[in-house]
Amino acid sequence: MKHIDVCLTPDLLHLHTIENTIVVVTDVFRATSCMVTAFAHGVKSIIPVATIDECQQWQERGYLAAAERNAKRVEGFELDNSPFTYMTDRIRGANVAMTTTNGTLAITKSRGGVKVLVGAFLNLEAIANYLKTEPYDVLVLCAGWKGRVNMEDTLFAGALIDRLKTSYALAEDSAIIAHRLYCDGKDNLINYMANASHIQRLQRLGIQKDITYCLQHDLYDVVPVLRGNALVAM
Repeated sequence: MKHIDVCLTPDLLHLHTIENTIVVVTDVFRATSCMVTAFAHGVKSIIPVATIDECQQWQERGYLAAAERNAKRVEGFELDNSPFTYMTDRIRGANVAMTTTNGTLAITKSRGGVKVLVGAFLNLEAIANYLKTEPYDVLVLCAGWKGRVNMEDTLFAGALIDRLKTSYALAEDSAIIAHRLYCDGKDNLINYMANASHIQRLQRLGIQKDITYCLQHDLYDVVPVLRGNALVAM
């Protein structure tokens, strides 16, 4: 039987073997939610990069550029890290370069996987359905917050496990923890996460609407996959 495991932070990725594994990267608040939204609204490609300097280099080549640090847009870049930014005609058919505090770094660290997918609650069912057709083990890589574990990404990992529990065996305790956490809170994720650190961080910035949006399940039937250095819709 295929196995599914969870890496709770990129700082622990070195403990996992990913060479023959599909890696699903999640950064619910908000990088992967932005990416899924962008593809659902017609973006052509997204190049995830780890640093602001790399993002600026793509911007100079004519790409739309999104840069976020500490949940705020970096000055000098066109796009921020709110999914609502990616619902406009401006991004339709566009190539976007993106750097974020956690999510894009996690993607760049996952390149050794047989495939790298982008997951969020917004495309949960699409990701689950795709993985059921694949012969590989799966690792859910939670982007976390600056190397630390966070609640929202762990909950997504648990939600994906819940959708795949008849197709995949749980590999390690981190997968069991994530699944039990999701089962405990799934009936009202917003209330369940009320004290989560990143929710408090976003609320201080006055963007409650992003929180509510990013916790919605199954809005989009899209599976972003990394091909070369760019994410494209599968």
